[in-house]
Amino acid sequence: MLGSGGAQADPVGYRPPSVPTDPAPPQSDHLAAARYLRTHPDAVPAGTNDFACVPDAEHPRPVVLAHGTDSTVYSDWSAIAPQLTAAGFCVFALNYGGAPGADSYGTEDLRLSAYQVGDFVDQVLGATHAAQVDLVGFSQGANVTRFYINKLGGAPKVGQWVGIASPSYGGVMYGLVPIAQSAPGAMEVFEKVTSLAAVQQAQGSPTMTELNAGGDTVPGPKYTTIGSRVDEMIQPFDNIALHGPGARNIVLQDECAVDLTGHFHMVFDPFVQQLLLTVLDPAHAPEPVCVPVALGTGIPQVIIAGHS
Repeated sequence: MLGSGGAQADPVGYRPPSVPTDPAPPQSDHLAAARYLRTHPDAVPAGTNDFACVPDAEHPRPVVLAHGTDSTVYSDWSAIAPQLTAAGFCVFALNYGGAPGADSYGTEDLRLSAYQVGDFVDQVLGATHAAQVDLVGFSQGANVTRFYINKLGGAPKVGQWVGIASPSYGGVMYGLVPIAQSAPGAMEVFEKVTSLAAVQQAQGSPTMTELNAGGDTVPGPKYTTIGSRVDEMIQPFDNIALHGPGARNIVLQDECAVDLTGHFHMVFDPFVQQLLLTVLDPAHAPEPVCVPVALGTGIPQVIIAGHS
């Protein structure tokens, strides 16, 4: 029984998602999370994946988090997840899109990852007896969760979708994608040095075309993107926004002009974290506090984490 809502055969190559269970403390950035993961590979933010959690009347929908490319639950959600738990939500997260034996995830076929999201949503709904979940995806996680909603029939099971740094129409990845797409065989090389999932999210790729065909939203869920004008992976910046009926697109610098957080640091930026709470829980979330954040914050930590 997959998240698309009915019994069907698993697609070729499908594997169940990995669900981490080792409670771990909050972290301040990707590097701190990566260092903790070296000795705690099954880490999950404390309070997350408590399948005994019972949603209350003020927070009836569990929140399901989906990480980004070449990452894990803990790498991307170690700061945000505990805040959502403290705010009263039942919070769940999966490691999707991992190759056999891999220690990071979000590298394999985006479509198969979307099926994993559907499988996990059904697990969460079955355990909590909730009618719907809210889905929050960071980077690739936004595309994977939206693929589940829009193309696998997941819409009836989702109250709200939020994409943080969502590559809604793909990215150019430091300007390399258009160059690679113009050279025969270059995208195959690009896939070998990155991943299939990264190539599938390139602007103009068949996967991105499929995801947005017929409209980038479907009736039912509320859709919200939270994006930065200085996102270094998704340019042009307009590729973050959705255009379907009812879609809400929040620009970080419109809310806090001095916060120049880019792509990678979005999930560790305090203002973005607070902004997410206002989207998920507008009746109770406090007003976000705007403070200056320098351009490039978090990028050195991501680079060191990826090469250490």
